[in-house]
Amino acid sequence: MSTELPVLPDLSLARDPEEPRLLWITLDRPEARNAYSLEMVDSLCRALDHAEAARDIWGVAITGAGSAFSAGGDLKAMRDHSGMFEGAPADLRARYMRGIQRVPRRLSRFDKPVVAAINGPAIGAGLDLACMCDLRLAVEGAKLGSTFVKVGLVPGDGGAYLLARTIGFPRALELVLSGRVIDAAEALGIGLVHAVVPAEELRAAARARMARILRNAPVAVRLAKQAALRSWDLPLDAALELAATYQGIAQNHPDHDEAVAAFFEKRRPDFTG
Repeated sequence: MSTELPVLPDLSLARDPEEPRLLWITLDRPEARNAYSLEMVDSLCRALDHAEAARDIWGVAITGAGSAFSAGGDLKAMRDHSGMFEGAPADLRARYMRGIQRVPRRLSRFDKPVVAAINGPAIGAGLDLACMCDLRLAVEGAKLGSTFVKVGLVPGDGGAYLLARTIGFPRALELVLSGRVIDAAEALGIGLVHAVVPAEELRAAARARMARILRNAPVAVRLAKQAALRSWDLPLDAALELAATYQGIAQNHPDHDEAVAAFFEKRRPDFTG
């Protein structure tokens, strides 16, 4: 592939060996159960910048190193009031806005498809990160929870907003207020995850889900994702105008002509993006 992967603190990046258009981003602080650090926040945003700019990367999978997806906030840093938990109220407000809130802002603007491969507990901000992704797969036995109130905090990275958009307001409110941790089976039942799979099948399952997306015209996929995200809060007329704008772009892209030609020629299209 033409794009060299950057080396970033607290993350590891790798091409999928069977689907090289898929980039795996692995949260890599297993000793802290992949809790956020200031370095991880910066690295995650830089990794997404790289993936978005690389024409030969069509999708991203996010997972965790070791036994956890992400424990969210670092409890040792909370105890010591250090790192992202340091400062007076005004300082902390600014720290959140300049720090961890960069992640949901960046992912909300990331127009390539993203799957969360939840390989273990996704707690607090770890669950929120999963909710920022387009698809979510979890291993059997994974635990998920919006547990901020359990440690006297609120979902400072926008988790209440993200969870409500993922599973609906009533269910999200109950989980946020109770701090209740649920298992993967319940997460599947309420639509929080799309599938639950054995641990040894997680990467293959995530790859298979993404392959169904990546075989489509990439520009159309990116525009369709943005149409869905941007239309969420728009009135119908504005959403239709946005759809017409994106359709004007897609219909004039060579991949559209290739798809139509392939249909009539009864072959698989060769998309270039």
